[in-house]
Amino acid sequence: MAKYTNVFKSLQHEILEGKFAGGRRLPSEAELCRRYGVSRPTAARALRELQQIGLITRRAGSGSYLVAPMSAPMSTGHTLGLLVPGLGNTEILGPICNEIIRFAQSLGNSVLWGDAAQPIRSGEDALKLCRQLTERPVSGVFFAPIESVVDRQTWNRRIAEEFQRHLIPLTLLDRDLGEFSSRSQFDLIGIDNVAAAIELTQHLLSCGRQRICFFARPHFPSTTDLRQLGCREALRREGVRGKYAFAHFGDPTNAKLVLEILEKAKPDAIICSNDQTAALLMRTLIQLGRNVPGDMAIASFDDVHYSTLLAPPLTTIRQPCREIGRSAVRMLLERIADPTLPPRQILHSHELVRRQSTDRPSSGR
Repeated sequence: MAKYTNVFKSLQHEILEGKFAGGRRLPSEAELCRRYGVSRPTAARALRELQQIGLITRRAGSGSYLVAPMSAPMSTGHTLGLLVPGLGNTEILGPICNEIIRFAQSLGNSVLWGDAAQPIRSGEDALKLCRQLTERPVSGVFFAPIESVVDRQTWNRRIAEEFQRHLIPLTLLDRDLGEFSSRSQFDLIGIDNVAAAIELTQHLLSCGRQRICFFARPHFPSTTDLRQLGCREALRREGVRGKYAFAHFGDPTNAKLVLEILEKAKPDAIICSNDQTAALLMRTLIQLGRNVPGDMAIASFDDVHYSTLLAPPLTTIRQPCREIGRSAVRMLLERIADPTLPPRQILHSHELVRRQSTDRPSSGR
């Protein structure tokens, strides 16, 4: 075992046992060197690892401090479940789930991931994954509601009711069970999609784009409704009215459909519901002989790993996956400790990442 791992695990154990109060300063690097008989770089690496999993914060010239008080009974010893049926369709869920697993384990908990070796093609498939978890002794479950199957709202509620029947608390990831604007009785964590869409639309307007459409694939979740709402609101504030504010739904690889949208609405910018939809749409536009961003600006949401690999790189809304994952773990552990808490919703801040897909059109167009 690497030397820094011994220091890391020892400090982690002391934190989880409540030795350090919230805001209290941890031993300095020099003190850790003397205590454990290690070098300065080894002590520094152990502190960096504690910082990366969110247990401490490091202040230049001051030292390392505990982020928040840790309650050992609440934070350790639980088995938590992950039910993410749409993992293959919504890429943003992958890094969020990875952070959930990492942070939960750092607090002394274990995580069970539903066996999703087979693709989820129906609500029945998702319900089978749910029952795999209810058959295990899980203390709580992170659930990303289904988004791409017919009658998804009914299946999402059936899954939630199955967990309720077994008295297993839920934390919803990214979206609610039902359609916009319904709100379930479960805790939810994500971003403020309306505010994000407003900022993204305002960015396009500032780049000289005026004929802005919204595009999404069918069977979309409530987050897409919120993003469409934000787009409409930004256009309304700027006095942009008419057909450009309307949303279009369909397969972004369907060249005939895309061409109909271009001929009917004549947009100079399209906001897509997520990066995957944007990537597929950009490919179709190229097949139709359209240039991005010369003829058409494209923007979207999530900032998944291939956003920078597209040609041109994609302007998008970045979701703080690390912060969302850590907050989800804390939220579920708090729910397990106190089931009487009222339903909560945590919306993390987003970041607009400007790239070449929304560059200003040339003056010669």
